[in-house]
Amino acid sequence: MTPAIQASDLHKTFGHQVVLNGISFSVAKGETLAVLGRSGTGKSVLLRLLVGLEAADSGSIRIQDREITDLRNEALSETRKKVGYLFQQGALYDSLTVAENVAFPLERHTKLNPAEIQTKVQELLSAVGLEAHAGKMPSDISGGMQKRVALARALALDPDIFLFDEPTAGLDPITANEISLLILEQKQKRGITSVVVTHDVHGVRTFADRVALLNEGAIVAEGTMADLDKNRTPFVVDFLKGSS
Repeated sequence: MTPAIQASDLHKTFGHQVVLNGISFSVAKGETLAVLGRSGTGKSVLLRLLVGLEAADSGSIRIQDREITDLRNEALSETRKKVGYLFQQGALYDSLTVAENVAFPLERHTKLNPAEIQTKVQELLSAVGLEAHAGKMPSDISGGMQKRVALARALALDPDIFLFDEPTAGLDPITANEISLLILEQKQKRGITSVVVTHDVHGVRTFADRVALLNEGAIVAEGTMADLDKNRTPFVVDFLKGSS
């Protein structure tokens, strides 16, 4: 079966800094791959490459068997509609209510009428447990709730693929666990293919099918968390011990 995501020999540098040095991996349809690594190891850059927000220096990225490194403008925009993206800080519009934030992509990219959009927004907010907060502004809700709103908005166009950038960063342990369970729930209910960039090893044990550990621009370990737990490579051992 053709992978939902296939990255081959990706290279990315910023000036003299090598960020990604020949990264290759694939993600099967309906699978959740977690990308672990220390801060500054290129995890978020990798996500931006996958959705075409930045261009790789070289290498191949295929999304649903379509090479995206060659796509431009309208063709790239059409591919992005199939990919939900949860930014690390949520990236909500401060001047819009919770409901208006979730409605935004529906108003811009669908032909639904206002009543249909309202129904869809209610369904999405209900899915993340925030239907009672639809009229609030982002500044009036907690950081964890903001991430739930951002998740609802990213789900609005029913994406086949979801990219999560540090979804539990800055959250208390209880809220972080709630977000991890939401990621797992979306996979189970919707069959979404996901790549989750994170340093949250506890969360990874909750939602990930497979893990890739980055260090110095390369994948140094890949497999299930059980595989990584058995890996005696010093960096893998130190990373997991420091994250526990």
